[in-house]
Amino acid sequence: ELTSKGARLLIISHLGRPKGKIMEEFSLTKIVDAFAEEVDAEEITMIPDCIGRVVKKVGADLKPGGIAILENLRFHSGEEKNNKEFAKKLSENADIFVNDAFSVSHRKHASTNAIADLLPSYAGRSLETEIDMLEKITNKIDRPLMAIIGGSKISTKINLLENLVNKVDFLVIGGAMANTFLGAKGFSLGKSYLEKDHFKTALNVLD
Repeated sequence: ELTSKGARLLIISHLGRPKGKIMEEFSLTKIVDAFAEEVDAEEITMIPDCIGRVVKKVGADLKPGGIAILENLRFHSGEEKNNKEFAKKLSENADIFVNDAFSVSHRKHASTNAIADLLPSYAGRSLETEIDMLEKITNKIDRPLMAIIGGSKISTKINLLENLVNKVDFLVIGGAMANTFLGAKGFSLGKSYLEKDHFKTALNVLD
């Protein structure tokens, strides 16, 4: 939609949890071909960093409708720390910020939070659809209603869980997050991931 209007796009994203270190296995070069196929782009430029002179130069040289993917945001520790200086460096290369990443919008990271204070900011079409679907829960809806929640951590979804239990008839917990609920109920999980410090939260949701 944006490229058809002549916009030059810089795509920012992350992969894995490199915790501020450059790790080849988490490079976004691995997704360039799949991304190009998904958006039906003839050519996509891969930039080896997400801030700095190279980003500014390549971004400025993109033709109208051109697309560049910036390297993994999490190669910089400032991303997950919601560092304002890092967000400022990200913002210097763009005129507008579009957030289309619903799955990380609950996180206070530089690319989802701090950057929105520095650029005119908008929700992307995918994020818009997700919010529309969530809003249907708050309006008149056919019953019974079931919500399925996945992911690995309760800690990042406490507010969502506590909100949903008052709105739905059935709440299904999946992914590694289910381990914390099972652990809270006394089941042995072996070496599986769970958040022991959130057993109380899990029991509250179950109650």
